[in-house]
Amino acid sequence: MSRVGKYPVEVPQGVSVTIANGIVSAKGKLGELSFTLSPDLVDAKLQDGKVVVSPVGDSKNSRMMWGTTRARIANLVKGVSEGFRKNLEVVGVGYKVAVQGKNLQLALGFSHDVIFPIPDNVVIKAPQPTQIEISGMDKQVVGQVAAEIRAYRPPEPYKGKGVKYVGEQILRKEGKKK
Repeated sequence: MSRVGKYPVEVPQGVSVTIANGIVSAKGKLGELSFTLSPDLVDAKLQDGKVVVSPVGDSKNSRMMWGTTRARIANLVKGVSEGFRKNLEVVGVGYKVAVQGKNLQLALGFSHDVIFPIPDNVVIKAPQPTQIEISGMDKQVVGQVAAEIRAYRPPEPYKGKGVKYVGEQILRKEGKKK
């Protein structure tokens, strides 16, 4: 029994969900997203303004995909209605970021600035030179962009310098002793 899959996905006001030919589509104020179901493993139905996901059989793969499919549909609905957001923080002397047109310019202590092209379906803002706000309607894309930016200079364990998620705890190491 899936603990996640048994709960229906609530569809909020302003969002329309359609299920046709094994494709779940959600349309809201931020745009439209779709997800392809595994027809031999799970089944989704729209009942009373809620999306109900159920396994097709009793196989292990069907039960595994039950919760996963429900979570993916919930992310579609939340993405087109509210969107997703990740916040990054740049820590270090001389480290700064700036948005220039369709590029994010990162000064991270290298001999040159790192230029990161901003994807079309993601909005990146730099309200301060040490903060980055990434937002969009697709949870996977927002998380992937945040991970790619963080990978340029991940936080190091001695001084904590680098690009980190807001609220992330950096495990600190003790430095050299005399």
